[in-house]
Amino acid sequence: MIKFLDLQKINAQYADELKSATARVIDSGWYLQGNELVTFEKHLAEYIGVKHAIGVANGLDALRLILKAYMAMGVMQEGDEVIVPANTYIATILAISDNRLKPVLVEPDMNTYNLDISLVEKHITPRTKAILVVHLYGRVCWSEELEGIAQKHNLKIIEDNAQAIGAEYTPRSPKGGVNIPQSDAINSPIRGLGGFRTGSLGDAAGFSFYPGKNLGALGDAGAVTTNDDLLAEIVRALGNYGSKQKYVHKYQGLNSRMDEMQAAILDVKLRYLDVENQHRCEIAQYYCENIKNINIILPLITYHLSLITNNVFHLFVIRCSERDRLQKYLTDNGVQTLIHYPIPPHKQGAYKSLNNLSFPITEQIHNEVLSLPISPIMEKNELEFICKLLNNYML
Repeated sequence: MIKFLDLQKINAQYADELKSATARVIDSGWYLQGNELVTFEKHLAEYIGVKHAIGVANGLDALRLILKAYMAMGVMQEGDEVIVPANTYIATILAISDNRLKPVLVEPDMNTYNLDISLVEKHITPRTKAILVVHLYGRVCWSEELEGIAQKHNLKIIEDNAQAIGAEYTPRSPKGGVNIPQSDAINSPIRGLGGFRTGSLGDAAGFSFYPGKNLGALGDAGAVTTNDDLLAEIVRALGNYGSKQKYVHKYQGLNSRMDEMQAAILDVKLRYLDVENQHRCEIAQYYCENIKNINIILPLITYHLSLITNNVFHLFVIRCSERDRLQKYLTDNGVQTLIHYPIPPHKQGAYKSLNNLSFPITEQIHNEVLSLPISPIMEKNELEFICKLLNNYML
């Protein structure tokens, strides 16, 4: 069986370093809010190209805390609207509704599966306070048009960067990004091709380090990045019971902190992220060049895949009109696949008030998508086998 994602094999590459890091934490006797977290936050901020990175418990909390902080700042209040793609994992929507804000769902672009930016402006009302973009499957969702809409209507742009760490956006004009200072960090060589990394494009961004992500912890973990000093201060306090000073609680906060063990593990794995993302791009290129079945729709790629630019391929997602039959065919032949995602948020029982809404493009995507194995440790013979199976598949 070719596993969808072999986490044991992925982590085995760095086993000695990971064991050394975890032993260091155990021996330190300090397990929360210590030097390991400070080090990882510093390295993550430098990597993304922002002033602040705040470690939190998970990716959902990262988005929850950003919105909660904006409410504490008076930028938003209960009942305000946040524009969000209809085609996303439910966590994006949960972060909005958890803060008693209203998600306004917008259809995706069928070519990218990301938010269709051309549809955003017509959904803006006097209650709209933010656009929450999702870099779904590892593909950047950004444009100068989006920046212009936000500036015109005085909206915050929040990035759900759970799936796209390491991806870059290069603007057409000399100025790109929203409120991004041209700091030494942003222009540092670690930025690779000279673009702006996702997580630095908007006013704030939420990250997930769930084990299966491109940068995965050995448990739950997440982060918030921003260039906004006040927002960073409030997010950090909110994630620590609303406290900046022990036993003094300024906000009604949460317990959402990244522990020292996960910080130490992530700091090791961050060093290898660009290499692993490059390998993902090479696998995606192989799939695109070698899957030649008219019944299978491949991701629309408009650039040379050997460059890490606007897609880091957290997932390689194909579409097929008879998706479930194709998945069974692959399973029967020893290839594990997953569906990201079978039911859109507006059709979930958690959002019964949205169940009567119709988003035809979103619904078609959820009915047809299938994620193929893609990871930094896949071997050439596995790719060849998968492509041969897909090319022999007949409806």
